[in-house]
Amino acid sequence: MKIATWNINGIKARHDVLIRWLKEARPDIACLQEIKSIDENFPGNAIEALGYNVETHGQKGFNGVALLSRRPFDEINRGLPMLNDDDAPDEQARFIEGTVSTAGGVITVVSLYLPNGNPVHTEKFPYKLSWMDRLIEWTKVKLETEEPFILAGDYNVILEPKDCHDPAVWEGDALYHAESKSRYRQLLNLGMVDAMRSSTDDAGIYTFWDYQAGAWNKNHGIHIDHLLMSPEAARLLTGIEVDTYVRDWEKPSDHVPVWIDYAARLIPAGLPGLW
Repeated sequence: MKIATWNINGIKARHDVLIRWLKEARPDIACLQEIKSIDENFPGNAIEALGYNVETHGQKGFNGVALLSRRPFDEINRGLPMLNDDDAPDEQARFIEGTVSTAGGVITVVSLYLPNGNPVHTEKFPYKLSWMDRLIEWTKVKLETEEPFILAGDYNVILEPKDCHDPAVWEGDALYHAESKSRYRQLLNLGMVDAMRSSTDDAGIYTFWDYQAGAWNKNHGIHIDHLLMSPEAARLLTGIEVDTYVRDWEKPSDHVPVWIDYAARLIPAGLPGLW
């Protein structure tokens, strides 16, 4: 079973690129971020024609997340849940949670898009940290179920120096800020497993290259797209890949897809040849 995450940087601009990748990569579940579309305007027909069920949590012009699955969703939840009375409802579309059935049981997959947080001296950085704090609290509760789940998406966090071309460039940036990295590590300390770093310690594995200054051709990238797995899900991880070649396509996103091999099989839903 193939589970992928990809910040597509606008479904309108990247529709044809997405369709091409879905046809070639054939993920069973795909988590999309930055769809930049309200739900009603999301162009899902061509995606559904490929055999996918499509669920979105959109917002006009900004943010927005989506889940695509070859198996119908058992349950969908939109927005990071409010666990405390003083939590404010999400004003931004950054979190969608879906549960699907596999031959080995259910799995929950979240597509999330963490706030960027820049500039650090503005209200955007406290918002980023507050959102991460809420995610940590939600994860604590979710772990108590002892069920497999995956938090996949654009975390906007560069965790280690090896996750960027030149750490000095990122000093003072919200993505590399000590408080951002601390909260990411809190998720790991809860027992969540970073799929990439559980598979390799190699440096220079990037998932984003800016459009500016020839970053792609120079390989001046960063690693900010992550899949964090609960212990129950991590036991079924058999591999992970980054589809860097997609960055070389015409009109690409500045991110590329990241996907894992997950040792479970989707229950067929009457679509021959997909499993």
